[in-house]
Amino acid sequence: MNDLSSEVRATLLASGAVKFGEFTLTSGKRSDVYVDVKQAWTNPERLALLARALAQRVGEERFLAGMELGAVPLVVATALETHLPFVVIRKAAREHGTGKRVEGAIAPGARGLLLEDVVTTGGSVAASVEILRAEGAVVDRVVAVIDREEGARERLAPLGVRLEALATLGELRTRS
Repeated sequence: MNDLSSEVRATLLASGAVKFGEFTLTSGKRSDVYVDVKQAWTNPERLALLARALAQRVGEERFLAGMELGAVPLVVATALETHLPFVVIRKAAREHGTGKRVEGAIAPGARGLLLEDVVTTGGSVAASVEILRAEGAVVDRVVAVIDREEGARERLAPLGVRLEALATLGELRTRS
């Protein structure tokens, strides 16, 4: 298996997905780094690279999952690469029809792999894991494109979930 980590890091930096400067994040927190993986996945070649790298991390999982919006192209592209089915998690339940939070079918007891674009503190990842588990899935691993290394790993550990990342913010800082 060819490790694509170095190529992924170079692509994230070259695409402008990682910007260094002074930024205010959605949380209101100030940061010297802004991460927007959409800058990478909106380019077909870059998306294909990310999908190949994510596909290398798939183990015994029987389906892929991702939260709307940031993870959806990653999940779809990785599904095409691995031929695994996928589900999409809604940020909020539908207010009409069935009120579903998950689009796609999950067989009871099926092992799933949650994909994320960027993880920071792990709050939304933990919520996604709980939604999938409520649907009957077994989820014990998450693979993110970038881990900002701000507590997600520690937050997920008590849930029995291991976080892996194609790149960490620390690795990207040393390459910039």
